[in-house]
Amino acid sequence: MFLAQEIIRKKRDGHPLNEEEIRFFIHGVRDNTVSEGQIAALAMTIYFHDMTMEERVALTLAIRDSGTVLDWKKLNLPGPVVDKHSTGGVGDVTSLMLGPMVAACGGYVPMISGRGLGHTGGTLDKLESIPGLDIFPAEHHFRDMIRDVGIAIIGQTSALAPADKRFYATRDITATVDSIPLITASILGKKLAEGLDALVMDVKVGSGAFMPTYEQSERLAEAIVGVANGAGCKTTALLTDMNQVLASSAGNALEVREAVQFLTGEYRNPRLFEVTMALSAEMLVSGNLAIDRDEAYRKLQAVLDSGKAAETFGRMVAAQRGPTDFVENYARYLPTAKFSRPVLAGQLAEKNGVVAEMDTRALGMSVVALGGGRRKATDTINYSVGLSDIVALGTKVNADTLLAMIHASNEHDWHAAADAVRRAFVFKENEIQATTPMIYRHIRG
Repeated sequence: MFLAQEIIRKKRDGHPLNEEEIRFFIHGVRDNTVSEGQIAALAMTIYFHDMTMEERVALTLAIRDSGTVLDWKKLNLPGPVVDKHSTGGVGDVTSLMLGPMVAACGGYVPMISGRGLGHTGGTLDKLESIPGLDIFPAEHHFRDMIRDVGIAIIGQTSALAPADKRFYATRDITATVDSIPLITASILGKKLAEGLDALVMDVKVGSGAFMPTYEQSERLAEAIVGVANGAGCKTTALLTDMNQVLASSAGNALEVREAVQFLTGEYRNPRLFEVTMALSAEMLVSGNLAIDRDEAYRKLQAVLDSGKAAETFGRMVAAQRGPTDFVENYARYLPTAKFSRPVLAGQLAEKNGVVAEMDTRALGMSVVALGGGRRKATDTINYSVGLSDIVALGTKVNADTLLAMIHASNEHDWHAAADAVRRAFVFKENEIQATTPMIYRHIRG
């Protein structure tokens, strides 16, 4: 029989915890036999003392096993169960294209996603801009969708990794969120509960990333790859750029619109295309659906060109109770803002130059301020607002250059957003902008 306070004492004194101690504590978090104060104390000791790889794996598996772990064996699926997770960014709409693309290539993608956090957009919030779409289907319906469509994107239920919800809530109010072992266990505890054969992580780098420096993003990616593989799930990671908005838009309905346009070939932002293809290819290779990345790229391009990926997205929307003709008539269904106007560079770019820097986080917060995100969990979202036609780094500018189209509820909100958008850009005269790579590094287990 263990005591929570003795487990805390052991870790406080710098000794590693064994698997049984970690599992006892996490089950206590789930069952409310461990207090909030004890959770806070252990989180703080981990923050200062770190964890060994063995401890990290044990913590991740304990969080995974605190609830239901999905098992797909009874469905006899003819392909691998694979997923992708992103640390979050602005205009990061990759999931909405990647899932259908991989499913169209023979993968099965039970994507359990989250809502927006801080300046980053949430996949669930984006999907809820589609009228009628159900993000919390019954488990049997979720399984049917995976079997029949190959992809479903849903929210986390209380049955999956319940200990993480309570653990994270305490970390959030005790300044222990940014602990690598705790972030790793939180992300992977939920993802591994999906019963995956393979996972690909998209860890963002830059001004709109969750981790503030490249080195910290790299450490997180390496930790996730090490722990996930140690837990028995084949996992790789890509470090991708978030020094500018990934898509051309930021905002829930606006990003869904861009996702459909991407799948149908109506419009594909080159940055978004590069990252989406790289992540999707990694999923195909990890799931043994392609021999190498070259074959994976050919297969992915084929399902885009044939329309199979767009068709799969449409079938997913219909299966989740959304419109059956959404892909064909997305403009009819998606909400539009009441006050949409362009914001120009104006006097900020009186002399011709280039867009040299972008405060991506500030642009994300401007969408939140418009009503497109939450400042607290109880806030309601206006799905129609946000930014579109966002200028890219390296673009030559003058006073008439469009920085972004702002979609707002009213003129007052538009002016506030316009000020924020203008402040988010730095222009430099006669400078050849050095291009940053979209993908900095592949990390494999």
